[in-house]
Amino acid sequence: MNSKKISFKEKVGYGLGDAASSMFWKLFSMYLLIFYTDVFGISAAAAGTMFLITRIWDSFCDPVVGVIADRTNSKWGKFRPYLLWVAIPFAVIAVFTFYTPSISESGKLIYAYITYSLMMMIYSLINVPYASLMGVMSSDRMERTALSSYRMVFAFAGSLLALALIEPLTDVLGGESNPQKGWFFSIVIFAAIASVFFWLCFSWTKERVRPVNENGQDLKEDMKNLLSNRPWWILLGAGISALIFNSIRDGGAAFYFKYYIGRDSNFDFEFGTTQINLSLTTLYLVLGQAANIIGVIMATPISARIGKKNTFLLVMSIATVLSLLFYLFTSEHVMWIMVFQLLISVCAGCIFPLLWSMYADIADYSEWKNGRRATGLIFSSSSMSQKFGWTIGGAATGWLLGYYGFQANVEQTESAQLGIRLMLSFLPAIGTLLSVAFIAFYPLTEDKLQRIENELEEKRNSHIELEI
Repeated sequence: MNSKKISFKEKVGYGLGDAASSMFWKLFSMYLLIFYTDVFGISAAAAGTMFLITRIWDSFCDPVVGVIADRTNSKWGKFRPYLLWVAIPFAVIAVFTFYTPSISESGKLIYAYITYSLMMMIYSLINVPYASLMGVMSSDRMERTALSSYRMVFAFAGSLLALALIEPLTDVLGGESNPQKGWFFSIVIFAAIASVFFWLCFSWTKERVRPVNENGQDLKEDMKNLLSNRPWWILLGAGISALIFNSIRDGGAAFYFKYYIGRDSNFDFEFGTTQINLSLTTLYLVLGQAANIIGVIMATPISARIGKKNTFLLVMSIATVLSLLFYLFTSEHVMWIMVFQLLISVCAGCIFPLLWSMYADIADYSEWKNGRRATGLIFSSSSMSQKFGWTIGGAATGWLLGYYGFQANVEQTESAQLGIRLMLSFLPAIGTLLSVAFIAFYPLTEDKLQRIENELEEKRNSHIELEI
């Protein structure tokens, strides 16, 4: 069996898995807090505390799921079965997370803790095996990069689908008179779509890469190998730094336009006979999302020409320079702000498929070096670290605003405006510089990876011949 080439249909199938996950991840990150406060009926402070506790717990769930998935053996493989088995529980818990029971506020808080905690655990139970699946669909490095690009494109497409439809659906299905009903039945629709996407991902994908040694699964040995895996540590640092860069820029954007550029700033244009009016914040974010997709698409051809490490170094170096220059802009430079947002977001989009593809390479390296393959553990521990990166970046946004003296809904002091400007320029540039510093020491060059790939392929072929 060819363990390298993957058909277009299979790449689409793999992408549908992240479209399903990303629909709900975007709903959680953009709408769940306001659902809990304005529709469900608990305080913002209580919801915020719940998010912190459940997110930390969820981060530590990922490696546990990875270890379990590595030890799963079925006729469908190690990772694909979870797409089949967990799709319905995922949909059911998602629906109940957005259900509003008729109980006291304290009862609702307990209900929210239970359902959201279960939702995050179920999310890990399907998303960690899904991410790990890429490492066993092909042994070809460039095919993995292409797979990762398909994954990211579909992830952004799923996010856009959710954000475009959620408010119209809740209005139609519930309206102002019954928002609880609107949210419940809207999530039923998204849950059904997600289940179908997960099942198609299961049906259209295959696991081809088998470990050379499938016996003697030892967690202690797997953990020892992971902790001594130098490329993994380097990529870990680069990934966390890149995510801090993204988190600070994303977290500071709304403050930048409201308190520095001006709360009433809009972008007006005509589409035929229709006058279109967009807030600059909306335009900025939409441009960033679209540019991310462009970056994802560009990652595969660029890395095929100059290698993954060099591509990572190139785009993060460009993002560093552009971020530093961003500090120079004022309210008179709106067009340049949008142009730089486009360019920086293209760079940011490039790194996500590279990161996941490089983690798959590290799984190969670990198997080549130690004779053991722990794909699920490597991907889950990396997923956990990236969640920490988002958490650090998100927390840093609030801390920075407080440090510079930010006060909500008032005219900002010069110090606060300086802090807001730094959050879109110099401060995220620190993250990109750190990622460049880490990746400069990444030892898995294209030549070395090709040698590792060839030697593993020989061992797998020899293993198959011995079984025959």
